[in-house]
Amino acid sequence: MRFSSRGQVDPFIVMDVMEAARAAEAAGRRIIHMEVGQPSTPAPAGARAALAARLGAETMGYTVALGLPELRAGIAALYQRWYGVELDPGRVVVTAGSSGAFLLAFSALFDAGDRVALGAPGYPSYRQILRAMSVTPVDILTKPENRYQPVPSEIPADVQGLIVASPGNPSGTMLGRPELAALMAKAEARDIAFVSDEIYHGLHYEGRAVSALEISDRAYVINSFSKYFSMTGWRVGWMVVPEDHLRTIERLAQNMFICPPHASQIAALAALDCVDELEANRAVYAENRRMMLERLPKAGFTKIAPPDGAFYIYADVSDLTGDSRAFAAEILDQAGVAVTPGFDFDPARGHTTLRFSYARASADIAEGLARLADFMAKRG
Repeated sequence: MRFSSRGQVDPFIVMDVMEAARAAEAAGRRIIHMEVGQPSTPAPAGARAALAARLGAETMGYTVALGLPELRAGIAALYQRWYGVELDPGRVVVTAGSSGAFLLAFSALFDAGDRVALGAPGYPSYRQILRAMSVTPVDILTKPENRYQPVPSEIPADVQGLIVASPGNPSGTMLGRPELAALMAKAEARDIAFVSDEIYHGLHYEGRAVSALEISDRAYVINSFSKYFSMTGWRVGWMVVPEDHLRTIERLAQNMFICPPHASQIAALAALDCVDELEANRAVYAENRRMMLERLPKAGFTKIAPPDGAFYIYADVSDLTGDSRAFAAEILDQAGVAVTPGFDFDPARGHTTLRFSYARASADIAEGLARLADFMAKRG
């Protein structure tokens, strides 16, 4: 049977690393996971309890396409709490994870043949989802001196969209308000659709992240319960869209997804109130970040942009290897630490970069760092 050309997207390399790590564990080895951007903590206890209390009384049938009204209101209240932004709950769309939000956003904003700019290094699935929709991703080769974030002068000519992530994946760096506002102003002046990926908001260690909604309503803002709320496998996210785009998004959501998972929405609503537990998780990441920034350079990974948020360190390893995929395989084999080669995030330059995740428990991170130091000392 035939294949579509647009279906031939690149693999998500971190999933290949996860599989190699799983195989090593199945063979009896203890692997320290620094490859995957997934909290080691479960969904908040209050979220799990709320769902358990409802399971016996609810059929968990379809919800409306845009999500439970009470969850949309709760998310709108979060914007007031975090940013001081008064947000109409009607503009909030609950989605099947942030991936579902990207599918809806790209379907609403772009036609086949359009070109969409995105920073490299950046989350690889932007690129692959766009390609699967016959839209051309255009990489902006961001610079270390700009902390791997795009600047207005780098927005390519003849693009119909711009995707910005702050905190970024894999860099963890954030855009300040002036820098984000400048990018949004340039996009608006050129009639470029602006998509702000904010799924790591809440995970910051000094100044907080700035939401695009603090600057303008003319943006698509995408977020998720996966990271700060520690609910990756529950597959529930959201986006905020301009009011005049809402009906288009609703029609797409009705046909593409029917609705987000009902049970996950119930848990997500309760998770919004689990502040103490979530902040305790963030304190763990802050300690992990401290250890990473102190000990990675001592081990020999010296070229990094210190992250403002998320739970990643992105390292330039050009002084250590010209093949980051082989280097990551060597680290897994000899040190028992799984890390992600940079090809996922930057096809042009990722052969000399690695991403380290510090989303695990602090004891695991400390052990992983000790193993990396020993590996590097033996490697010379």
